[in-house]
This record gives sequence, structure tokens and C-alpha cells, in this order.
Amino acid sequence: MSTDDHSETQVHGLRILIDRELCVGFGDCVDVAPEAFRLDEADIAVFVAPETVDRVRLLAACDACPVDAITVRDAEGHQIVP
Repeated sequence: MSTDDHSETQVHGLRILIDRELCVGFGDCVDVAPEAFRLDEADIAVFVAPETVDRVRLLAACDACPVDAITVRDAEGHQIVP
């Protein structure tokens, strides 16, 4: 699912949401997992291929966001990042 303000994917039993309004383009998620994330032309994080990154590193990349623009929920819907 993708809207103007949010981008969402499900992978490794996780539901990952990027809040495009909160993202300011630090790129920490890209530094940790460039296969999963990139910055678009507006310097906002977007998904590339998060399924290619193991779950531990993917969670680390999501948790690396200094402005908490990436939210991760587990299969039961519990928020685990941030």
C-alpha cells in the first residue's frame, strides 16, 4: 500500500510503515540496509526490496531512524519499532 503520506509493506511477518511526513531524509535506514531502502527524489525513504534483507538487519534499519518515521508491527499487531 502506498499513499501520499505513507508507504507500507509486509515482510518476514512484519508490517512496516514509512511515514513520509515524518521522514527528513537522514538515510540511516539506507546506511544499514541499502537493499531494503533508498531515498527518493524528494530525499524521503522508500522501499526497494526489504524481503532480500534478513529480519534482524531489517529491524535494525527501521530502528535506526532518528525521527521514528518507520514503524514496525509484528504479526499480532504489536508495535516493536520504535
